[in-house]
Amino acid sequence: MSITVECPHKGYLLEGPHWDDRNQVLYFVDIFDAHVMKWDPTSNKVEKTELGEGSIGAAVLTDKGNLLVAVHNRFALLDPKTKQLTEIVDVEGKTKPKNRFNDGKCDPAGRLWAGSMGPEEVIGGVARGEGSLYCLHQDKTVTRHADDISISNGLAWSSCRKYMYYIDTMKYSVDCFDYDITTGKTSKRRLAVDTKPEGLPDGMCIDAEDMLWVAIFNGGKVIRYNPRTGKKLLELKFPTLNVTSCCWGGPNLDILYVTSAKHFLSDDESKAQPNAGALFTVRGLGVKGVKTDIFKE
Repeated sequence: MSITVECPHKGYLLEGPHWDDRNQVLYFVDIFDAHVMKWDPTSNKVEKTELGEGSIGAAVLTDKGNLLVAVHNRFALLDPKTKQLTEIVDVEGKTKPKNRFNDGKCDPAGRLWAGSMGPEEVIGGVARGEGSLYCLHQDKTVTRHADDISISNGLAWSSCRKYMYYIDTMKYSVDCFDYDITTGKTSKRRLAVDTKPEGLPDGMCIDAEDMLWVAIFNGGKVIRYNPRTGKKLLELKFPTLNVTSCCWGGPNLDILYVTSAKHFLSDDESKAQPNAGALFTVRGLGVKGVKTDIFKE
């Protein structure tokens, strides 16, 4: 197995990679700049949409060609042609205005799941237990599925559609829920993977073999885990400390796209890690992923 890693783009706090299988482009967000980025691997061109908001946690495609975004503490639709942003629902703006969305993903039924986190008054000093995990349904109603969340992060669903995997970073774990694809209801939350030996789990994705790939923040790596046993299967190291998320893409869904952050580094650390805040492409893993699910309007 010959693994190659390349760095086609650099940002500041990159998150939420989302592969557009129809157009063979990658979407991701730059959180505190509130930018939605679209990268074309063929031309290596990046198109940036500035939302003019305080932050953005996720951007996912819809079946009508729009982008559904979790921006600051609300859900909105972004027209990729006109760049017009239309609010769908204010989720926490009135109850917890200092909270923000952090990461989100669509389930196999076409719902958007996204979680929030509390204010971060100093770098790394997030208010504990202030966030929640939400689901936006096709009828634009919102249901809350978990509270007492510190930093809501990665999501993934098993191929049998019976299990949902979820990360609250400060729990140092990947948890598993029983999941009903018809209703979107979750139950029986329990531990699937203990990441304490490795570090802070951030974003994640799942491959065609139902194994999880978990970005380890402040650890400079992505780890492949078996969620049924909790066993570590593979470790990928990167030339920067704060790895934030990953997803599968490419024509054969065999390229792992990995995002990272420069935001939490000191000046000396930034100089020592010139690829901090980069988007990485990883080839040669010998594993295929699954298609990214989209929101059904």
